[in-house]
Amino acid sequence: MWSRQRGGLKPLRCGVEQLRCRRREREAALRKARREQQLVSKRLLRDEALEEAEEGCVAMIFGEAEIQQFLRLAQRGTEEKEREGALVSLRRGLQRPETQQTFIRLEGSIRTLVGLLTSNQALLQLEAARCLHELSHSEQSAVVEACLPATSYLLTYLSGHSSDFIELCLYTLGNLIVESEAVRRQLLPQGIVPALAACIQSPHLTVLEALGYALSQLLQAKEAPEKIIPSVLGSTLPQHMLQLLQPGPKLNLGVAVEFAWCLHYIICSQVNNALLITQGALSTLGLLLLDLAGAVQRTEDAGLELLACPVLRCLSNLLTEAAAEAVGGQLQLRDERVVAALFILLQFLLQKQPSLLPEGLWLLNNLTANSPSFCTSLLSLDLIEPLLHLLSVSNVVSVLVLTVLCNVAEKGPAYCQRLWPGPLLSSLLDMLAFSDTEVVGQSLELLQLLFLYQPGAAQAFLQQSGLQALQRHEEVAQLQDRVHALQQTALHG
Repeated sequence: MWSRQRGGLKPLRCGVEQLRCRRREREAALRKARREQQLVSKRLLRDEALEEAEEGCVAMIFGEAEIQQFLRLAQRGTEEKEREGALVSLRRGLQRPETQQTFIRLEGSIRTLVGLLTSNQALLQLEAARCLHELSHSEQSAVVEACLPATSYLLTYLSGHSSDFIELCLYTLGNLIVESEAVRRQLLPQGIVPALAACIQSPHLTVLEALGYALSQLLQAKEAPEKIIPSVLGSTLPQHMLQLLQPGPKLNLGVAVEFAWCLHYIICSQVNNALLITQGALSTLGLLLLDLAGAVQRTEDAGLELLACPVLRCLSNLLTEAAAEAVGGQLQLRDERVVAALFILLQFLLQKQPSLLPEGLWLLNNLTANSPSFCTSLLSLDLIEPLLHLLSVSNVVSVLVLTVLCNVAEKGPAYCQRLWPGPLLSSLLDMLAFSDTEVVGQSLELLQLLFLYQPGAAQAFLQQSGLQALQRHEEVAQLQDRVHALQQTALHG
């Protein structure tokens, strides 16, 4: 290939191993970048029936006097309805950032709210928890930090009997966890991981989905690899997560999406992926991939792409682990079925969410990188042409498609013979006309592999005006010497 040096461009002699090494280094850098892209967010849980009942009620900004009045009524009102109504009014006000700021500045306000949260009256408890939930959703760190005294009580209530109340506590904890290291520091020694592990056995889907959200927030903490994920891996959570991702009539999309992201964050930490693999993560995710491919063919249901993304990422990252090879990870994925399913998903994503195409192609790259059998499947299922159709989507997609083709070509002459010429020749000529240097560079890597293994490729390339295509790029114009040398080798070797 080519490298810029002082005094101009000089050809570098690159064999198959050198090309493979360069690609693996680039992929390692990409994996690191992908691991660092986290999905930190907050959720707001509001009762639909309450929302409808309160339709038309504008959330007002309250001052200190009004907040004190609501808190006084909630504490000492003569009737339960009056006390509950005061908290409802306060909750509406806390939807406004200005009221939130006033509330946390007011001395004793959080203490009063925590007192109501721990009262023996269920309706007051629920409304106090809803007020805390509104505060937890704030984008202001001071508001979140003010909720710290309530977190241990929220954790305690996860072992309660009301699924609605547990769900609310989980979403509130999830919002607080992601925002505040102080909250995490307090909750970890108090046993948040065992508490979440107990919740995962709940029969209620709403609780499971909320649990997945709270756990995913916890797993995204910067200190998670050292202080959180080892505890999670040492609990029953991973086995239960994998059970909830098992395909079948009990699989729930919302729950599966949350726990697939949890699994993704654990895998990205690289704390102990070998454990997940021995617990069956590869086979479970492989079966889920097959199930997803079937689902996108049966239904137009929006949202399947939300599950496809973390599943593709989990599989891609697990396949790079040495432990995956040790347990025959490639064999667990049942070559042809997985490749066929992956292409069904690629077509689905092309229509529904093109931005997720790189996720599927990244998995295809990792499947074909060290596996002749997956490369054979790609050829035997006639999937090279559909793969080439993706070249027009974007430069990022083009590079990944070309990388997959390089994986196939580097397997040797028999594979190159199946690739060349076919539609690949005209596609490569088009790629060489691109202005993106990475696309052109990957195209040249593929050409070099083809020239090395398929002696007639260089001559065919020249006959199709390939040389003129190369000359349009000043930075690779000197490749003509390399092409001529390879042509001579093909003719006389």
